[in-house]
Amino acid sequence: MFIERHIRKAIEAADHFFPALLLTGARQVGKTTLLRKLAGTNRKYVTFDDVGLRTLAKEDPKGFLDRFSPPVLLDEVQYVPGLLSYIKMVIDERRFSDPDNAKGMFWLTGSQQFELMQGVSDSLAGRIGIFDMGGISQAELDGRANIPFTPEIPLAEGRRPGVMELFRRIWQGTYPDALNAMPEERSLYYSSYVSTYLERDIRNLKKVHDLDRFYKLICSCAARTGQMVNASELARDAGIDVTTVQAWLAILKESHIIHLLPPYASSLTARLVKTPKLYFLDTGLCSYLTHWPTAETLEAGAMAGHIFETWCISEVIKTYWNAGMKIDNLFYYRDRDQREIDLVIDTAEGFYPAECKKTATPKADDARHFKVLGKLGKPVLKGALLCACDTPVPLPNKNVMCIPASDI
Repeated sequence: MFIERHIRKAIEAADHFFPALLLTGARQVGKTTLLRKLAGTNRKYVTFDDVGLRTLAKEDPKGFLDRFSPPVLLDEVQYVPGLLSYIKMVIDERRFSDPDNAKGMFWLTGSQQFELMQGVSDSLAGRIGIFDMGGISQAELDGRANIPFTPEIPLAEGRRPGVMELFRRIWQGTYPDALNAMPEERSLYYSSYVSTYLERDIRNLKKVHDLDRFYKLICSCAARTGQMVNASELARDAGIDVTTVQAWLAILKESHIIHLLPPYASSLTARLVKTPKLYFLDTGLCSYLTHWPTAETLEAGAMAGHIFETWCISEVIKTYWNAGMKIDNLFYYRDRDQREIDLVIDTAEGFYPAECKKTATPKADDARHFKVLGKLGKPVLKGALLCACDTPVPLPNKNVMCIPASDI
């Protein structure tokens, strides 16, 4: 089943402006499939999973680019970061000799950013459009238009999935190959996914000296999704020190396995916490790593609230990525008095607060902390309770809408 990817529009627009594009994201989210479909037969394709081509690009980068001249799609370019400076030279020569044909020359993909982004910043600044891509969003799955989420979004009409149906989506995950997998196939898929990630992306990193302990850290992170990072607990679980935890969390973030949602910080108050919250970007992988055998056991289990919140936050993130936007305006709020707001969207007009609740019957009290944002120097705009209700309803006497989570 082909699912139209929303980020396509942003990529097509940028292709007419930048000489190069970089699409980053976790393994198997569909980056290569999308770009090859967009390229058709008009662009050469090279994957650096091919060891021979990787060796050629490393040993003779100029000869490689003579052989695979633009327009070209270079897949998994993180394996050859030294090639980027030669791509810069080809772009600059084309800009000088044939400026009318200096757009859309190179399409690049990368599933890890450990060395890649530094090379991009050093070599291709001002010459490249950079996009992040997640798994299949619910809007893509349902055939809806993509709109970067705020509580002001127009809401869908018709029946919404109930709690159990939502948790089947949460448990199944959003990687394209996992969407329609049977339970036995899904387990095999995620087992293979983790093995491939560890063997291809992690094994040769100097910062990772022990794959078994790195795997323990991933599992410990999965068990704590939707919670503030506690480096001491993660270190204890994985048998490593806190410094190593911080380094390995950065790797998980850079390879799009997790997102670390920063706390809102303001010079107007010193009573805000400074620890990020940890979210898995694919709840299917998270459920697999925490050994929930079915959607039913997950929904009834101790992690249900945290993983529902994780799903909501990851879906919000994808609405911004799919519009070609960054997510540096997304925060959470927590102060020393334990008042917390799951999501704060910081805009020029003010703050949009949102809370994630697994319940189908939210209460006005669930939005009680939204008003504390008023002391941070901006207006508090319309709020949202993202929940499992089956129809959007406003909370009484509050500027807050209960929004079915499936409408994100």
